[in-house]
Amino acid sequence: MTTASADLLMGIDVGTYSSKGVLTDLHGTVIKSSVVPHGVSFPQPGWAEQDADAVWWSDAAQIIRTLLDGVDAQRVAGVALSAIGPCLLALDEHGTPLRPGILYGVDTRASAEIDALDHELGEATVFAHSQMAHTSQAVGPKIRWLREHEAEIWAKVRTLSTASSYLCYRLTGEWVINHHEASHYMPLYDPQARCWTEQFAAAVLGDPDQGGKSLDVLPRLGWSDELAGHVSAQAAVQTGLKEGTPVAVGAVDALSEAISVGVTQPGDLMVMYGSTTFFILVQRSPTPDPRVWTVGGAFAGQYNLAAGMSTTGSLTRWFADELARDLPEDEAYNRLFEAADAVSAGANGVIMLPYFSGERTPINDPHARGVVAGLSLSTTRQDLFRAALEGVGYGIRHNIETFRDLGADVRRIVAVGGGAKTQTWLQIVTDIAGAVQEVPAQTIGASYGDAFLAGLAAGKLRHADLASWVNPGRVIVPDDSKRAVYDKNFELFKALYTQTKDIVHGLS
Repeated sequence: MTTASADLLMGIDVGTYSSKGVLTDLHGTVIKSSVVPHGVSFPQPGWAEQDADAVWWSDAAQIIRTLLDGVDAQRVAGVALSAIGPCLLALDEHGTPLRPGILYGVDTRASAEIDALDHELGEATVFAHSQMAHTSQAVGPKIRWLREHEAEIWAKVRTLSTASSYLCYRLTGEWVINHHEASHYMPLYDPQARCWTEQFAAAVLGDPDQGGKSLDVLPRLGWSDELAGHVSAQAAVQTGLKEGTPVAVGAVDALSEAISVGVTQPGDLMVMYGSTTFFILVQRSPTPDPRVWTVGGAFAGQYNLAAGMSTTGSLTRWFADELARDLPEDEAYNRLFEAADAVSAGANGVIMLPYFSGERTPINDPHARGVVAGLSLSTTRQDLFRAALEGVGYGIRHNIETFRDLGADVRRIVAVGGGAKTQTWLQIVTDIAGAVQEVPAQTIGASYGDAFLAGLAAGKLRHADLASWVNPGRVIVPDDSKRAVYDKNFELFKALYTQTKDIVHGLS
């Protein structure tokens, strides 16, 4: 229970390369913030992992202690956490992680399991049941991979969780998962009934009589704004929070980011420019298509049409690390973007496929790889960097056009994330997509959306209060003079993938 004097809200988000936290008042004013960087492990090609305790929980606990430094913990009315996802974390009977967490769609280890499930169950059957097709984002195939490849670990499994679910557990002792991420635990989730289902469980979890697991290894389901539980005595000691503080169910990071900028109404589309690019379109009713993901929304009754690119901000990071080592580390990005801004639209005849970690939507090809076409002896580094930014822009346009092709209503596009702070990149994407992008005045990130969720779960806020938390900012308008070159190059971009696909697959 919260007291009348509890007037602060706390939001924590664990992202791919850093964790962030904010402490706000009930009006959305940020009182304090904290950031902790971390890394990602790539132990084998196609694998992406993080340590649940050394990264996820350690970051969250550290940030909470930092935010509470000099603050009376009794003033905290509620807490919500979000994290990268959907991930897969296997835990034993004591809630102890058995291995590093397997990350979301950038981890493509379960390709063979996807093929096996589609063969055994039928692709059409899977799609009809789950309202989306198996891709590297799906967790069911990764669960089967764990069962088939790490038998000793599988034998000890008592709970299967996501990153956000694990963080909620560490704070409250309650196992709960939000409907958005649960949707990706296909084909174990029934999106029509909004519950776990036995229908295809044996294909993923195995036969419980022969070493398989039952559905009780999965957390209970909840909406992101619902109360998950309260801070436990143990978590209070570890974090400094007051025992009994309300904790929300929480969300995947992209969904909290959407909430943070007011993307909560049907027709609102968030484009999150991070290490990857993530899309969330709020819908009243679903429009399933195998190229994208139909998932539960943040609030009861809502759906999201979601999509994701595998390599965007991480592509610029790779470029700076590998092709701009001569530039001072603290200046590299600014200088690369300034140079690219001076390059004309079309990158002087160079096109880049940004599929350096495979690609998620809409091509759903884990074996795709980066391709650069049009190189000549006059090609410069700034041409290549411009081509990388444009390649991401073509990928974003590909996803937005896919949404519209299947009849989804896209009324408003809101840009968020680290990449949204770069005017050059935003303008390039806007010109390529031919679509206006709004950038709120304040783009703090998913942790800010978490703070709002904390207020809802604690009963301190109503959904309508979000309007006063989000302030309008910039509006990026397309430059029509670039439309012809980008329309032409977008068709070439799609053709480049189609015509090099077999060669790239052979190489990868």
